[in-house]
Amino acid sequence: MDRISTYVSRKSGSFPSFMARKSEIYLPVSTKPQPKFRVKALLGHCLYRRVVIWTVVIIILLSFTLFNPRITARSRDVFDLVHGSKGETKTTPQISENIGLQKQDGQEDRIPELVGEKPEDEVKEQEEEEKEKEKEKQKEEDNSKGPHWLRYKHLDGYYNGLRALVPFSAYKPEYPKPSPTGQDAEPSPITLHSKPPKPSVYRPHPDYDSEEYQQAYVPVKRCYIDEDNQIPAPDLYAYNGVPQGQPKAALGSYEALGLREDVCFDRFGRYGPYGLGYDLEAGGTGEALDTEHEGSETVWEKTGKINYDGVDWAAAQERCYKANEDRFFTGNETRDFELAQAGRQRLDRIAIVIRIYVGFQWTSHALLNFRAMINELSLRSGGEYDVHFLLHVRDNNAPIWADPSTVQSILDVNVPPEFHGLCTLWSEAQMKLYYPGNFGETFENPSNGDIHGVYRSAHMPLQHFAMMHPEYAHFWNWEMDMRWTGSYYELFDRLGKWGAKQSRQGMWERSSKYYIPGLHGSWENFTELVEHETRSSGKRPILGPVVFTGKAGLEDGDVFLPSSCATGSDMTQCGVGEDADLITLNPLFDADESGWVFAGDVTGYDKQYQKPPRRCAIVTASRLSRRLLRVMHEETWRLHHSMFSEMFPPSMALHHGLKAVYAPHPVYLDRDWPQQEIENAFNGGRDHTSGGHGSPFDLTNEHNHKGTSWYYNSEFAGLLWRRWLGYAQMDGRGKNGGRAGEGTKRGGQKEEENPKNSGRLCLRSMLVHPIKWENPAEQD
Repeated sequence: MDRISTYVSRKSGSFPSFMARKSEIYLPVSTKPQPKFRVKALLGHCLYRRVVIWTVVIIILLSFTLFNPRITARSRDVFDLVHGSKGETKTTPQISENIGLQKQDGQEDRIPELVGEKPEDEVKEQEEEEKEKEKEKQKEEDNSKGPHWLRYKHLDGYYNGLRALVPFSAYKPEYPKPSPTGQDAEPSPITLHSKPPKPSVYRPHPDYDSEEYQQAYVPVKRCYIDEDNQIPAPDLYAYNGVPQGQPKAALGSYEALGLREDVCFDRFGRYGPYGLGYDLEAGGTGEALDTEHEGSETVWEKTGKINYDGVDWAAAQERCYKANEDRFFTGNETRDFELAQAGRQRLDRIAIVIRIYVGFQWTSHALLNFRAMINELSLRSGGEYDVHFLLHVRDNNAPIWADPSTVQSILDVNVPPEFHGLCTLWSEAQMKLYYPGNFGETFENPSNGDIHGVYRSAHMPLQHFAMMHPEYAHFWNWEMDMRWTGSYYELFDRLGKWGAKQSRQGMWERSSKYYIPGLHGSWENFTELVEHETRSSGKRPILGPVVFTGKAGLEDGDVFLPSSCATGSDMTQCGVGEDADLITLNPLFDADESGWVFAGDVTGYDKQYQKPPRRCAIVTASRLSRRLLRVMHEETWRLHHSMFSEMFPPSMALHHGLKAVYAPHPVYLDRDWPQQEIENAFNGGRDHTSGGHGSPFDLTNEHNHKGTSWYYNSEFAGLLWRRWLGYAQMDGRGKNGGRAGEGTKRGGQKEEENPKNSGRLCLRSMLVHPIKWENPAEQD
């Protein structure tokens, strides 16, 4: 019934109201005058007279029965025995004994009504309805008080800097608060160092020079930035410890993913090796010259300030790969089978595909970020990763696939020379040639966009790119306005390894929830909780491909379940060791009835049936395997199926039984949320998940993400990032609770240099998104 209401409301151009009565759509509209009530007709006919008399008699008998103390007392006794008195549970023999007493009084026909006996399913359904009503009532009360995040105080520990650094063993977070009864009830006072500590080289890569590594793998040859092999790929720097009082992540976990949380990064240790902190004449960016910089010179002691003028990153990547190509599988199945059988272990190669567009603003900070990605992922790893830019050309008349001079002129105008060789151009006109034909009807199209447009089908150019590059086993779909404060290699490497360790048993169910360590405990506890919730829901866990009316199979009839999932196997090990086909950075939620605005943007399926089952992960950033992209490619060109950009890859993995996981990376909140309220807000959907009715991705609920460090409309992410970069800005502490442009101006050189303050910020590795501007001069 809800689906029909949703469909009707959205077809009429408005969003559905889930508070509307479900029955209203089916009620006939009558304009016929209703007859008046006539007392004379009622009393003037013998039939009506008999009806009135018997009605009065029945009312009198019922009143006598209901208000007879003897009967009502006994009915209460029986009710108490069934449900327990004062919270106590009564046993079945006691119930039977008292029911027998009622029969002796000749009241056996009334006992079911008095006791309230109902079929178990009906009782459970009634209890669920009551819970839903109570939940809705509480939600209405909460909404009347304003958004949740307005009720909690701001957290200040994020802005504790390097002079407040302590060893991780002595670290006590401002949030979440420790137990009030424990020894750590009150956080320790923050002691400031007179000078900031010194950073050290941070290398999350394997020890390529160790005997252990070289016995197992092909040795790694060192890579350089310049053609003459004089400038080795630089290291980044980190500080051992964390500023005292810095909050912990509220969502996700370092420990679960294998990320280090006992170190932090300042702006110079992170970006100094790539041109931050020195001027253009020396080959830097000129950024951070007007910020506090005490002790920053440490990061250039070994390498000096690298001059990035004239660097060609595509050539540097290619040289690095060629020097190390024996380490990797090739993408040729026959050759790769031979390599797997002989000698040392080989590795798959992975592409990082960053989506940019004509007109993108290449700021100094964008240069720093992309240099860091190329250096840490490609050069420092001996060619394990390659970085590419997928450049969207908006002029559909530009012959980008036919005329090299057109391509070069577009690059000259839109991309810095150091990145030219990493760019692959594409246009929507090209996608129409690559995926031609009639895509059929669309269930809903709220954006009114074209099916080949980047907004609705950003996956199309990525599919095409994957088909053109068989040398890569996986492809990270990345956006240009995302930042990671730590090493990119550590992030992508640990996410990939974590995904391979995950069992397929309960995979979709775990991935549908936010992991809240402060409430759920360890990852093992979380796994058990999800299993319990799944059993309680009465739904069968998803394992393998799903079947639905109107589903079409693949040409090759591929089955993607590994042998570890075969009948008779230990299902806890099903899929363990298998690379994930999809790794997302937000939960894979059930889009049906979720209130997410694009949940019905489904194209090419037979509309005489219901929409196919769908999963979605907000923010397109994700890792997709070659085989998932091949499935998506076939569904697009042969079956003419498509869905909104953030929904298509997860839904194809669901339909065809590929391995898909949500990686619970650390996400921070800007306010002091109670742990249970985080659960209520972020896992408030169907069966305690992030999907279905009550989803946090519903238009009415998305505001809760604005105070997180990772979401497409986050306001906290940009505020924290710019403070970390050393720029003064409004702190978002205004009376209206807003985070953009309100409050008091904080941060900046003067505040960070004040000896009474803790110095420049030092953050643990974290993803922040979106970063729309960095230097305040860029804001306009």
